[in-house]
Amino acid sequence: MTQPATSPVPSVPTPGTLAFTKGHGTQNDFVLIADPEGLLDLTPADVRRLADRRAGIGGDGVIRLAPTAALARAGEEAAQVALAQDPTAEWFMDYRNSDGSVAEMCGNGVRVFAAFAEQEGLADLSAGPLSLGTRAGVKRVTKEANGWYAVDMGRWFLPGGESAAADGYDAAVAVRGWTAPRPALSVNLGNPHTVVALASVEELASLELFHAPEVAPVPPHGTNVELVVPLGEEEGPDGVVGRLRMRVHERGVGETPSCGTGACAAALAVRTWQGGSSGDGAPDTWIVEVPGGEVRVRVLPGGDVELAGPAELVYSGRVSL
Repeated sequence: MTQPATSPVPSVPTPGTLAFTKGHGTQNDFVLIADPEGLLDLTPADVRRLADRRAGIGGDGVIRLAPTAALARAGEEAAQVALAQDPTAEWFMDYRNSDGSVAEMCGNGVRVFAAFAEQEGLADLSAGPLSLGTRAGVKRVTKEANGWYAVDMGRWFLPGGESAAADGYDAAVAVRGWTAPRPALSVNLGNPHTVVALASVEELASLELFHAPEVAPVPPHGTNVELVVPLGEEEGPDGVVGRLRMRVHERGVGETPSCGTGACAAALAVRTWQGGSSGDGAPDTWIVEVPGGEVRVRVLPGGDVELAGPAELVYSGRVSL
């Protein structure tokens, strides 16, 4: 019942079924739904069914591609904000976590969204960047010569401000098996993150992340938790590049093989620990190793951050809801 992602979905659908594509970015996987008319109402139960790895298709989340203007007319505030920011943001990324909850956005998901829009004939990144709306503002995606997708993730900030940058922490995280909570730094990229540094890759590999880490103070809307090990610096084509390894527990999902905004948060936290909020003396480019592969994080002039990495569309088909 499935077929290659590059093949078209049958033109005569079975009544009561929904066309989908399965895709992933460094194994952070998604169910993608094209809704070019903006008419589909995905309920939390629908999302949980689609994302269920035993009773559904399976994924860390569900991404609906819908017209930004239609959502804005229907009262979606984030779509209205996106059009005000950039009237060329024709398509909106409606992202839901696998538990059915609505999320601001997903860094790996943005790249997969762009690849999906290309597959559906709704975007041509060879002609220039793609601007798309999200609940965390407009994101702009370009396609690199190596096939990677690079996303300007926009502004980032430390919720704890300069005092958190100076102290190196503004929160505490407890992971099952630890004897005491450890200091952590909050980073916001339109969605919340809490980053903890570890001393060794051996400790990172041994962590029990089946259960959600406990964060104090408790963030009002939850948080993703990144556990990171800095691996030093190396010479790259454009200068010094930092490297780190990361595992992540995503709110509303659990541990995932990758998290795009989490990779950005991890790199920004390590950069802050090395050089303060301005990153003085620390690299602006970082390679982040995750269980699902590698991504590149780059701090851009002006305060934005860029995420680059692969996006793969695996198969397409139809599913009954």
